[in-house]
Amino acid sequence: MEIFGYVFKRKEKEEKAPSFVPKQTDDGAMVVTTAGGSYGTYVDLDGTVRSEAELVTKYRQMSLHPECDSAIDEIVNESISIDEENIVDINLDDVNLSDNLKTIIRQEFKNSLRIIDFNKYAYDIYRRWYIDGRLYYHAVIDEANPKDGIKELRYIDPRKIRKVREIQQSPIKGIQANVQSFTSKTVKEYFIYNDRGFNFNDRVVGPATTGLKISPDSIIHTVSGLTDTNGSMVLSYLHKAIKPLNQLGTLEDATVIYRISRAPERRIWYIDVGNLPKMKAEQYVREIMVKHKNRLIYDAASGEVRDDRKFMTMLEDYWLPRREGGRGTEVTTLPGGQNLGQMDDVLYFQKKFLQSLNVPASRLNSDALFSIGRATEITRDELKFGRFIVRLRSRFSHLFYKILEKQLVLKGILTVDDWNRISAYIKFKFARDNYFTELKDIEIAQTRLSLANAYQGFSEKYYSHYWIRKNVLKQSEEDIKEQDFYINKENESQDPRWVNPAIEQNQQMTQPQDTGSADEDPFKNLDSTQKNEAKDRLSKIREAEVIVSEMEKKKGNRSLQDEARYKSALQVVAKNKEWLKKIGIAS
Repeated sequence: MEIFGYVFKRKEKEEKAPSFVPKQTDDGAMVVTTAGGSYGTYVDLDGTVRSEAELVTKYRQMSLHPECDSAIDEIVNESISIDEENIVDINLDDVNLSDNLKTIIRQEFKNSLRIIDFNKYAYDIYRRWYIDGRLYYHAVIDEANPKDGIKELRYIDPRKIRKVREIQQSPIKGIQANVQSFTSKTVKEYFIYNDRGFNFNDRVVGPATTGLKISPDSIIHTVSGLTDTNGSMVLSYLHKAIKPLNQLGTLEDATVIYRISRAPERRIWYIDVGNLPKMKAEQYVREIMVKHKNRLIYDAASGEVRDDRKFMTMLEDYWLPRREGGRGTEVTTLPGGQNLGQMDDVLYFQKKFLQSLNVPASRLNSDALFSIGRATEITRDELKFGRFIVRLRSRFSHLFYKILEKQLVLKGILTVDDWNRISAYIKFKFARDNYFTELKDIEIAQTRLSLANAYQGFSEKYYSHYWIRKNVLKQSEEDIKEQDFYINKENESQDPRWVNPAIEQNQQMTQPQDTGSADEDPFKNLDSTQKNEAKDRLSKIREAEVIVSEMEKKKGNRSLQDEARYKSALQVVAKNKEWLKKIGIAS
């Protein structure tokens, strides 16, 4: 059967260093050997799940449970901030490409989000990925014009598609005859699609035998990264909550049944039967029962009087005969349950269920007040939950990587080798809606500034300014260069908004020692207009000198834009060198 879809042709290379250990993957692909077929059956160990399709169905049923639905909402709302204009942005700061190419990649990323309509359906897409543990999309392109890129992304139900990986095993020579060892090599990968799914009632159909073969480049596939103990089946983040949720549901049902059966107080009738024989005594008790249980009810719907004695209720009385010699006829009550208000067991399993999903119990506790305080007041559970959200976002970003790769390769912007070279440096930044994260960043910045202020008294004595900026303020080399450039630029602009009083005071204190007399003012013989023009010209020259100095440090790594700035600044410095000598200022 021909494989449906398109394939990016690559030159196949022989594996120079074969290994007896197959390559580790987490995509849940079914591994088959080229020597024989395969069937998608699984050993039913726990009596609940036999195939991947049944597992996805189980996850979706769990999401309908009220507690589970609330926990999923907390996770998705924390991960995706739909209130922001840009839910996710691409970060290319660490990518070694030209500015023009970075601009094109950013534009293609926006086009990719538009194709998937992410800004509109971000919540639904992320929730579907979190519950199912996997996402499948068919990338539809125009085969006549593949350079137009992806035209449409169509969602595929994960219960109808499965990835298959064919491997070729070759025996290893030079080992003992009674030991069987093989080297594994991946020969082919493809997807199998079956519109009816891979399980019919209780029978599981093998994906390698039925369905439509689809090339791997036609499918955009991302998973949760979790697998079972054998590494053959992809799991959802809800998988570890299956047992706690079942225990919670069972305990809730048992609590409801106990409360209904033990809540009412029932009557106990002791009937005096005297010396009547056993048969007569039972008949007498039955007559008393019928006499006192005559329940005539008026039916307002039909206007008739109805006898409801034929209906059994949960509030049945107890009728007990009493022989002669005892007390006479007596009516007492059987007390109801005394511990109906105890919910400790239910609360324990509810807390255990929330712990299995990494959601702080306080978030779903309606009695707990929501307080926004300092970072020192944030609980450890909130910090762990924040890190868990970061891991989820990182794993979900694989969807953007694969969509962007298809777009750039199809349009000829990058080759497959170029993408493999830069993809590790591409990052995606999600809009943050967590106030605690922002509060933590602010307090970290305040602590660093306070510590740097404490070190200021020891600067140029025991510590250098560079060491303080590097180790206390945690500024990188790029940050230091960038800040120095803009500090010099702001100082040379002589804008009063950027004047530092401490620096101004130091300059005034050292000015008599440096100048000697006021006669060294190069602009003393000029009028006010000419003096302002000369100062503006001098400011532009100083700015050009700073640019030349910075660009010379970046020699060999300058972009086209940097080259243009460097040449322009160099011309300004060269043209005004004689003017600086004329007014007595060294360049």
